[in-house]
Amino acid sequence: MIARTESGRSELASKNTVLVVLELIRFILNHSTCCFLLSSLKLLRNLCAGELLNQNSFITNNGVEVISRVLNLDSENGIVRTGLHLLGNVSLAGEEHQRLTWLLLFPDQFMEIARIRKSEICDSLCMVIYNCCSGSDDQIRELCGVQGMRIVEDIIKTASTVGFGEDWLKWFLSELCFEEHKFPALFYQLNPRDVVTDDLWCKNPIFSEEQAFLLGILSEILNQHIDEVSISNEFAMCVLGILKKAVGSVDIFSTGKSTLPTGIPEVDVLGYSLTILRDVWAKYDPRSSRNEGSIDIVDSMLSSGLLELLLNNLRDLEPPEIIRKSISQNKNQDTSRAQDQLKRCPYKGFRRDIVAIIGNCSYERKHVQDEVRRRGSILLLMQQCVIDEDNPFLKEWGMWLLKNLFESNVENSREVADLVLQDTVDVPELDKYGMRVMLDPKTHRPKLVNV
Repeated sequence: MIARTESGRSELASKNTVLVVLELIRFILNHSTCCFLLSSLKLLRNLCAGELLNQNSFITNNGVEVISRVLNLDSENGIVRTGLHLLGNVSLAGEEHQRLTWLLLFPDQFMEIARIRKSEICDSLCMVIYNCCSGSDDQIRELCGVQGMRIVEDIIKTASTVGFGEDWLKWFLSELCFEEHKFPALFYQLNPRDVVTDDLWCKNPIFSEEQAFLLGILSEILNQHIDEVSISNEFAMCVLGILKKAVGSVDIFSTGKSTLPTGIPEVDVLGYSLTILRDVWAKYDPRSSRNEGSIDIVDSMLSSGLLELLLNNLRDLEPPEIIRKSISQNKNQDTSRAQDQLKRCPYKGFRRDIVAIIGNCSYERKHVQDEVRRRGSILLLMQQCVIDEDNPFLKEWGMWLLKNLFESNVENSREVADLVLQDTVDVPELDKYGMRVMLDPKTHRPKLVNV
């Protein structure tokens, strides 16, 4: 209990307690007994929690070497986890503490521990790696090398299988993927076919659970820390390439029943690619002088066909449920056949995520707004401004999109004002917006018009 308080740790430091405990652990290891080992490790862990004298004593008395031997023991009883916590505490003391910890454990011991399929051990390992690499170019360089990336790969495999409980994994994946620009290499290293390829247009790709897991983590990081994360053009273009591959690999003729994650790697890769791009566009406000360098990212994605891809996928989808119900009274055989050929949302929120990206794309970007009009997609996007049970907050994102399309864009507003009403059907939910649904007699597809 004394070692859990700052004053207690300071008092024990003056009595050279760390050396005594290390000698006890050496004795235990040499006599092949685990008696008192866990309690000794916990005492050392607490002694080295923020007390520099104890941390220095641990290093001076070859504590890392001792704990390295401990980490080879059975992982069932908390010994490995506690040993890692201890090293994590010690590595916070400074560069020398980081260097010695890294020197003895990287790469072999880190690799062995990364393959232990236990979430609590995975959390502790991520803590040690993150602390050792914090502020150290040498350790980061090695982590980004071949051996280091294999360790990261095994950590992701473990976390995707058994989960994780702390944020250490997020922090060091954020460092690797956003700051060190290792996302493309890491993503394709997790390919189940063990093929690393830059061909983002290859046919019939197969995504792994680990790839979907990585994208999910990065999507969460970006969403929660959007102002703190640096997005490179390479990262954004890689995610766009993944999206293009995912679109072709997902069966979107059957309706998805769950939100992300669905447990289907191809669907999850598709969904997380969309949410990442949604937040990438939200990050770069075209009016902000801080984002002058983002013009390359924005233009690169647009010139690579992002808007066309999104509009085509939205156009191929069956209408939102409320509109489908509103036109059911007018169905005939041709209409039914046409509706059956339309694609469906592979997960709940798919339509919303597409609308959200287009909404963020069109914010204060007249060339995007004009491109939507030139592609004849204004009515298509107006159709998305409805409540849809399978796409929570679709109406809100739809209203945001319409605001961006029409505000200060005379040409887009004129096109809507010039709509000619044909045979319409009532959709009460749309009346308050001054809109009605009409069934196009040529295509048998619903359109939204103003009245």
